[in-house]
Parts: sequence; structure tokens; C-alpha cells
Amino acid sequence: MDLEKPPPPHRPAPQEPQGCLVAAIRVPVRIVVLVLVVPVRMAWDALVVAGRFLNDTVLRPVGRALLWLGRALFVWPFVALWRYVVVPVAQGLAWLGNVLLVVPLVWLYRYVLTPVGHACAWLARGIGAGLGWLYARVLTPIGHAVMWVLRGCGAVLAAIGLGIFAAVAWLARYLLVVPARWVYAWILTPVGQAVAWCARGLVWLLSTVVTGIGLALYWIARVLFVLPALGLYRWVLTPVGHVLAVVGREIRDALGHAWRVAGRISLAVGRFLASLFRWTFVEPVRWVYRTVLTPVGHVVRDAVLRPVAEAARSVGRATRQALTAARESVRQARADFRRMLFGEPKQPEAVARREPRGRETRTLGSSTTALTKD
Repeated sequence: MDLEKPPPPHRPAPQEPQGCLVAAIRVPVRIVVLVLVVPVRMAWDALVVAGRFLNDTVLRPVGRALLWLGRALFVWPFVALWRYVVVPVAQGLAWLGNVLLVVPLVWLYRYVLTPVGHACAWLARGIGAGLGWLYARVLTPIGHAVMWVLRGCGAVLAAIGLGIFAAVAWLARYLLVVPARWVYAWILTPVGQAVAWCARGLVWLLSTVVTGIGLALYWIARVLFVLPALGLYRWVLTPVGHVLAVVGREIRDALGHAWRVAGRISLAVGRFLASLFRWTFVEPVRWVYRTVLTPVGHVVRDAVLRPVAEAARSVGRATRQALTAARESVRQARADFRRMLFGEPKQPEAVARREPRGRETRTLGSSTTALTKD
């Protein structure tokens, strides 16, 4: 029993209601677009097939050959140069730099500059201690005395300056500040208020005139430009746009439908051409290969190639046997010549062994161990 729920049935998407204008435009548009699209789709499919064939037979092998050639000309020489020239030279230069520069500099720093620096630091500490004693015992009392004298002189000069400042401030107050305040309070303030009132009235008048002119221009522009443009957009451009949108949508759908139909037509034409090529060229060639060339090849193989191969194998076998016999004769002649010059080689003497040479059958009157052996 199937416990899983069956999938819900597929429901087609609801289609929008279409009017008579859409139905009247769709059929001629699809016919015209199909007539125009079929040659384009067939040319496109032919170009795709030619491109795939060209890519598989020409471009890909040429690309692989160019890639191998590029590696052979540019990558491998530089890799070999880096691995077998640059790296050893750099290691040799590093070792030479270490021996000629780093080691002498380390020795110079450790055994020359460090003692000299310690001596200079000790001398600098002595000079600093002397200067500190001079500052604390000599310069500090003298500086204190000079500062006491300067503070006294500063107090006297400050008292004199305060008196002069008070006199100048009193004269400036009664000669400049008081008259200026009176002029500001009784002359400049009323005049400024009168000028400000006149300016506010003038600004109000100008703003009223400009507002009236702007309102009149606004209504003139609205009546002459905005309302006609709004009517043109609402009652002319919008319906025309709707019609053009319907036509454009139908042309788009017609192009998609025509492209798919042209694909089916192109596929059928391609299959027909492939079948025609197969029955006019491939099948005759296959028949000739199967019925003519294959029996001829078998006859040539059985009547010519196999006897030739057997003869070649027999010749090779006889040649190998002759070479083996000649090699054995040469080896025997060399051994006879060595025995004639140096005599027979010494034969190794047999050594008695306590252990048995091989596994023997154990009996009641014998033993296989070395200590109890008879």
C-alpha cells in the first residue's frame, strides 16, 4: 500500500483575458515572424554545427599544440633556468656574502665597535656627572640670584604700568566711550529703526507684486502647456502606448514561438540531410568496406602477410640460433685459451660437515642432533 500522498495535479496558469484586437494581431504577426525567423534559425544551427566541428577538429588540437609549444618555449626554459642556474647562483652568492660581509661585520661589531662604545659610554657618564655637579653647585645659585633681581624689577615695572593703564583707561572712558554710547542711543537707534520699517514695507510690497505675477504666470502656463500636455498624454499617448505594448508583446511571443518552430524545422532538415549523407556516402562506403575491402584484406592477410610473417619469424629464429651457436663457440674458445695459458682452475675441496646435508628419516637406531649422532 502506498503511504505517500500522490502529487497534486498540474494546473495550468490562468491566462489573462484577451480581446479581439489581440486575436486579430496574433495570427498575421506569427506568420510573418515565422517566415522571417526560419532562415535565421537554420543559418544559426548550421553555424553552430560548423563551429562545433571546427572546434573539435581544428581549434582544440591547435590550442593544445600551441599550449605545449608555449610551455616548451617559455615555461620549461625559465623553470630550468630558475632551478639549475638562478637558485645555485643565488645560494653561492648568499654563502659568499655571508663569508665576505656578514662574518667580518659581526666580528667588527663584537670585537671593535662594542669595546669602543663601552669606552665612549663611560666617558659620557663621567662628563655628565661633571656637568651635573656644575649645574647643581654653580649655575643653580647664580640662577636663583638672577631670578630674585628680575622679580624685583618686574614688580616695580608692573606697578608703574598699572598706574599708566588706569590713567589711560579713565581718559578713554570719558573721552570716547561715553560720547559714543550717547550717539548710539539717541541718534543711530531711531534712524536705524526708521530705515528698517521702510525696508520692511518695501519688501512686503515687492513680495506682493512678485506673488501676483508668479500666480498669473503659473495659471497661464498651466492653461497653455500643462492641461494640453496632460490631455495629450491621457487621451492619445496612453491608448497608443497600450496598442504598441500589445503589438510588442505579441511580437515577442511570436518570436519565441517562431524560434522554437524553426528549431524543430531545422532539426528535421538536419536529420534529413544527415540521412541523405548517410545513404549516399556512408552506407556505400561501409558496403564497399564490408563486402569488398574486408574479403580482399583477409585474402591478402592469409595468402601474403601470414606466410611473409612466418618466413620472417623462421629467419629470425634461425638467425638467433646461429648467433647463439656462434656465441657459445666464442665462449668455449675463450675458455680453452684461458686453460692453455693459466691451466685448470682449482676445484674447491669438500669440507666435512657435522650437520646432515638434507632432512633424513628418523629411525630408532640413529639421531639427527650433532651431540648424539653416531
